[in-house]
Amino acid sequence: MTYCLAMRLDRGLVLCSDSRTSAGVDNVSIYSKMHRFETTPDRLLVLLSAGNLATTQAVNSQIERDLANPEISRDLNGYSHLDEVAAYVGEISARIQDTYSEQSEQNGFGASFILGGQIGDQPVDIFLIYPEGNYIAASRDKPFLQIGETKYGKPILDRIIAPETSLERAGRCALVSMDASMRSNLSVGPPIELLLYTADTLDQVRYHRFEENDAYLQRLSSAWSEGLEELFMKLPRFEGERD
Repeated sequence: MTYCLAMRLDRGLVLCSDSRTSAGVDNVSIYSKMHRFETTPDRLLVLLSAGNLATTQAVNSQIERDLANPEISRDLNGYSHLDEVAAYVGEISARIQDTYSEQSEQNGFGASFILGGQIGDQPVDIFLIYPEGNYIAASRDKPFLQIGETKYGKPILDRIIAPETSLERAGRCALVSMDASMRSNLSVGPPIELLLYTADTLDQVRYHRFEENDAYLQRLSSAWSEGLEELFMKLPRFEGERD
């Protein structure tokens, strides 16, 4: 299992992912689930992945091979709109999963993705690409998307994230959302990757990688826990209640 999330904000994009692919007493594997592609200068494209590692790696590899092949036009540089890129990624993903036929359902070969980025002067956007290859975009009412182990990190996003939220605040919120997921599910774990992209720049990208013992990540987690406890103690009491 894994956890990835993306936010589409007025000022740009925030994308965050963990790096754990399996968990157990003595079996932990680490692979990056955030892939930024080398494309033409008029676009920035980032893909987050969740699901079977063989499937997600095969999808990324096929996209890279298409980019490196000058004889084909159907690659990340050949589309003018982000939704067309989402359809292209979905088509590759569905085709690769079809090669596993019945194994996909029986042995968990499925995969889902979040595509985020910007092409030219079009607005920034994010798309959730389902295992079947179809996709949805974020909305102004819900400006974030999640894949993987989503339930633990969703409440903080629902309460904090709005289109007008700053990139820095949204980045901290993403890390708190990730912290909640790590505390509740051992299959989600560091290193944590965080990318903040400023809209309409195509090159102003801030990337952070937080290892397990990262000092800032530990301070953030402690401050959040202590703040929650302090707020909890201030909640209204039942009538006649005494602590």
